[in-house]
Amino acid sequence: MIPTYFQRLCVLFSSTTRMSAENSGGPWKDRNLTTCRIPRLALFILLMFLTALPASAQQTKDQKKAEAQLRTVHGLVENKDEDPVPASVVYLLNVKTLAVRTSFADEKGLYRFSGLDPNVDYEIHAEHEDMTSSTRTISSFDSRRDIEVNLKVSRQKKQ
Repeated sequence: MIPTYFQRLCVLFSSTTRMSAENSGGPWKDRNLTTCRIPRLALFILLMFLTALPASAQQTKDQKKAEAQLRTVHGLVENKDEDPVPASVVYLLNVKTLAVRTSFADEKGLYRFSGLDPNVDYEIHAEHEDMTSSTRTISSFDSRRDIEVNLKVSRQKKQ
């Protein structure tokens, strides 16, 4: 299989080079097609291209696997009477990097954070006007990919 493929490649390369040399009247005019001398650089580039294909396919598989393991946190923000609180702000703290993400609850009081690292702990709480909820922890030991955390804004913010 490989010798046949290599022979075809040699003939293709030689005939292409020969055709361009014939048009220019170069030294390839009387060259025999049975001998093939592909420049080393062209062979090196071809080999690099062929070895890069499986690596790029593996990378996309690894990316898909990593994306499949990402977590989503969602829930409802409600007041002490258990009524939805629209337009409240939900804060999500990455405990490892101390990065904070925010989300606004929609008209039904629902919020959502997606694309969360499963190997990191998070802290989440909601605020609305002068009220706040208690801070809840989302542990990296929780293996669920879809986590529901309802937040109740029922106490005064500390000034």
